[in-house]
Amino acid sequence: RAEKTEVLSEDLLQVEKRLELVKQVSHSTHKKLTACLQGQQGVDADKRSKKLPLTTLAQCLTEGSAVLGDDSLLGKMLRLCGEAEDKLAQELIHFELQVERDVIEPLFVLAEVEIPNIQKQRKHLAKLVLDMDSSRTRWQQSAKSSGLSSNLQPSGAKADALREEMEEAANRVEICRDQLSADMYSFVAKEIDYANYFQTLIEVQAEYHRKSLALLQNVLPQIKAQQEAWMEKPSFGKPLEEHLAVSGREIAFPVEACVTMLLECGMQEEGLFRVAPSASKLKKLKAALDCCVVDMQEYSADPHAIAGALKSYLRELPEPLMTFELYEEWIQASNIPEQEKRLQALWNACEKLPKANYNNIRYLIKFLAKLTEYQDMNKMTPSNVAIVLGPNLLWPQAEGNITEMMTTVSLQIVGIIEPLIQHADWFFPGDIEFNITGNYGSPMHVNHNANYSSMPSPDMDHADRKQHDQARRPLSVATDNMMLEFYKKDGLRKIQSMGVRVMDTSWVARRGTSGARKTP
Repeated sequence: RAEKTEVLSEDLLQVEKRLELVKQVSHSTHKKLTACLQGQQGVDADKRSKKLPLTTLAQCLTEGSAVLGDDSLLGKMLRLCGEAEDKLAQELIHFELQVERDVIEPLFVLAEVEIPNIQKQRKHLAKLVLDMDSSRTRWQQSAKSSGLSSNLQPSGAKADALREEMEEAANRVEICRDQLSADMYSFVAKEIDYANYFQTLIEVQAEYHRKSLALLQNVLPQIKAQQEAWMEKPSFGKPLEEHLAVSGREIAFPVEACVTMLLECGMQEEGLFRVAPSASKLKKLKAALDCCVVDMQEYSADPHAIAGALKSYLRELPEPLMTFELYEEWIQASNIPEQEKRLQALWNACEKLPKANYNNIRYLIKFLAKLTEYQDMNKMTPSNVAIVLGPNLLWPQAEGNITEMMTTVSLQIVGIIEPLIQHADWFFPGDIEFNITGNYGSPMHVNHNANYSSMPSPDMDHADRKQHDQARRPLSVATDNMMLEFYKKDGLRKIQSMGVRVMDTSWVARRGTSGARKTP
């Protein structure tokens, strides 16, 4: 067998090895990149759009918008998002078509056409070299059989034919080698073009994402504007200023709604704000208040649920109604020994409240003062009201443990809230209209919860009041007296033993309230 002659230079042999590596990488990249396409490869934009998941999503959102209607917030959101997703789908189709044209197809040509052609030509060269070596061997054997020396060429017809065959084979090898060498050098020279495929991929991706981002940034303000213009926003757990700004109100909706309903049906309810309401009823009422939809007829029979909802709203505010900023000032005011100066300090703190907070605390304190006018029936004295509601109106920003909250801190807060209720007209002079928006008409009440048949006046004489009280049935709802009893018994002793003074403001009640406040 003839021995193979190597006709390629060392450089071209290295190029030959690199060809196979580039082919493997290009083939793998083409396969993975094709898998990234969401649309069907090789079809036009219209057909590709029908199979695109984003297009399907856009159609679903648009259809949902039509079902819900544009008069609902969800309907508007679905319409805007459907339009945005459809535009994103169009951008994605354009992006995939460009990637397919400028990256995927050239990679396919490189891995499956150009490099295989060079490799096929290399195999053909190897065959030609083998033929050339065979013809040379035959010619050399002919010379040996003629007995000629190595420097003499054989003669005769057979020898001439062998020589012509050898020369022709060598000529074919040279032509093929030159062509292969040119293709290999061209491959090396075009490596920058092959590398440019990947630069193009990143550029096309960047452009696609820029356009997609511009679309999203354009639609986001429209979505936010619809959200902000929508009036029916939750109020529980939201900042007071945000709720008032959105609703265009001065008094928070839950506060006005609950106060107005309690004025109608709960002023003489024993243990109001102290008796635990039904958990399911409270949850339902809170959800209704969050939707700004309240059936007064339904809840007029359950004033404890209304009171519980009001307490929950106050407690769930991110910042207490009496503010974190003034917390220390409130506490310091409650610790002033001289009672007249103490009240003046509390009045000064009231005046520093933000307008929204001031309006709402004034509204609430005026209501609580009115509630205590019926203390003979509802058993809710200013002290009792301050005990159960005080921790919902003011609390420290960094709360301590429950024991601390039930002793030092809470008792000081009670010392703040109680005088505000006792002397509401002194702190907040002037009358107040509780049903500000006029949205809460008086429902028809018949023996509310069988506890009472009508609202008695604080000025009712003793005989009439006794007769009225006899008509009341005992409360059937379990009450939670823990905090109230704590303050009446152990809490007072504990706080005094800790050196904290508990204020007695009963002296002010016996004095004229209008002349007690000094000019700030």
